[in-house]
Amino acid sequence: MTKKILILTGDCAEDYEVKVPQQALMMLGYQVDLAAPNKKAGDMLQLVVHDFTNLDTYIELTGHRIPVDLSAAEVNVDDYVGLVIPGGRAPEYIRMYDEAIKIVQAFFADGKPVAAICHGTQLLAPAEVLKGYETTSYPACAAECRIAGAEWKNEPVVVSKNLVTAQAWPNHPEWLRAFVELLGAKISI
Repeated sequence: MTKKILILTGDCAEDYEVKVPQQALMMLGYQVDLAAPNKKAGDMLQLVVHDFTNLDTYIELTGHRIPVDLSAAEVNVDDYVGLVIPGGRAPEYIRMYDEAIKIVQAFFADGKPVAAICHGTQLLAPAEVLKGYETTSYPACAAECRIAGAEWKNEPVVVSKNLVTAQAWPNHPEWLRAFVELLGAKISI
């Protein structure tokens, strides 16, 4: 039986933080399902690409459109061995959906591996699962992590218990390797 990974996201998620983990995990043999609140199977998500110019913050460009595999309300956490939460703007609004919060809480209650990147911690904080964890995130989300009870570290990637967090997509290699190791797989060359 193929092991399944859930990516929980929504419109305006960071393109790289959805597509790269999705494809890398599929390459390793995992079935990767994409779920979103307020969407159903076959609905399209609009991803975005964030870029830095000479502004104090990033700008947002249009990314790819990808289909949703199932609605967040249809997710059975027992079917999955791990959870990926991409960043971008999606976490700031999908955290308003009870089913998204309940999915996150269930993965933590079961001690299953969770990988959150960039603004992904904006979904973890209101789920009230960060107390006692070390974490990192996009630096603008550090305050939310601390308020939620986490010890925020200004490091590219942090592994704490069943959680691996990263600051942004340039940290994909280390973040994904740590997540795969939390899943129990070994990558060697």
